[in-house]
Amino acid sequence: MKQTLTKMNIANKRILLRCDFNVPIKNGNVLDETKIIESLKTINYLLEHNCKIIIMSHLGRVKSEEDKLLYSLKPIIPILQKYLNQEIKFAPDPLAEETKNMALNLAPKEILLLENTRFLDIPNKLESNLNEEVAKNLASLGEIFVLDAFASCHRAHTSVVGIPKYLPNCIGFLVEKELEILNQTVLNPTHPFTVIMGGAKVNDKLNIIKSLITKCDHLLVSGGIANSFLDALGLNVGMSLKTEDPKITYELKKLMYDHKEKFAFPLDAVVESTFNKEPTLKNINQIEDNDIIKDVGTKTIKKYQNIINESKTIFLNGTMGVYEEIPFKNGTMELFNALKTSKATILIGGGDTVSALNNLGFTHVFPYISSGGGATLEYIANGSLPGIDAISEEEEIEILDL
Repeated sequence: MKQTLTKMNIANKRILLRCDFNVPIKNGNVLDETKIIESLKTINYLLEHNCKIIIMSHLGRVKSEEDKLLYSLKPIIPILQKYLNQEIKFAPDPLAEETKNMALNLAPKEILLLENTRFLDIPNKLESNLNEEVAKNLASLGEIFVLDAFASCHRAHTSVVGIPKYLPNCIGFLVEKELEILNQTVLNPTHPFTVIMGGAKVNDKLNIIKSLITKCDHLLVSGGIANSFLDALGLNVGMSLKTEDPKITYELKKLMYDHKEKFAFPLDAVVESTFNKEPTLKNINQIEDNDIIKDVGTKTIKKYQNIINESKTIFLNGTMGVYEEIPFKNGTMELFNALKTSKATILIGGGDTVSALNNLGFTHVFPYISSGGGATLEYIANGSLPGIDAISEEEEIEILDL
């Protein structure tokens, strides 16, 4: 059991808190506050214990000086101030001596937000390459490290994996909740256990499919993943997105042969063609060379609904089709409606899936939604994550000299 926040002596301490504020921002405005709101339980707990809080987070992919203009954490400040009803201090350079002075001189209940940790990657990748000197420098700002950024736990970055080596550490409430849900629902599910896997590229999810196929009773596929399986079966998927890697195709064939009783594939599809954009419903064995599969059809929906109704545990990652386009949103809508009425324990993971929920009016319908995309999938596949592994077990805290 990892060390948890409630079992740490944190009163009046300087807390170095790693959050996940990787939120969509446009023209300086935060478009989705969900991740910020999810951090509030841990922040408020720290405030209740008179802590001095130094918050770190990454935002976006920073590969150049120009990217820094797009991915500053400054737009996060008014959102935090709104929910916490207090001033938020800001440090533009996490490694500056001035930042250290600000951190060391914080009063109880004051909060200091550090600039985007990925700015440290320009030019020498000091964040993503796990730089020990930077880890020590950042650790010197606090007295206790709290990891509450589950969505970053699959990355062995300095602000995630490096700092815990040099400070007493624990997981925050968000990470604790994520691990509890994942352990209960996916790693130790009640059967029948159904996995619904959508998405564009089967190559990206092959390892997770291999891991889950041995644990689940049913694997329902859609999107580019389904197209790749159907192509491996010898069916024509036209110009639809699918893998072009013969080694991946061979692995898909082997998976289907070894676990043929578990797979459920689309029976029909809604397509458009390169010369006719009008949506057309076709049986899956009627797809022509110029067709592009963009959603599942009514027969598939009914087939998948029947499996959902028989399930006790369901893990969903992905959508049925290109839900962003109105003619092709029906499959995903009907999937969500089937899950909404299901009595199964349902876990939903992945940023695209959560976006679809919000886009199609299913916000707050499902209680178990993982904040991690890649982190969720990697934890399910491997049962561990670099960020989680870096946190001490209960009663096991060994700190190196700074």
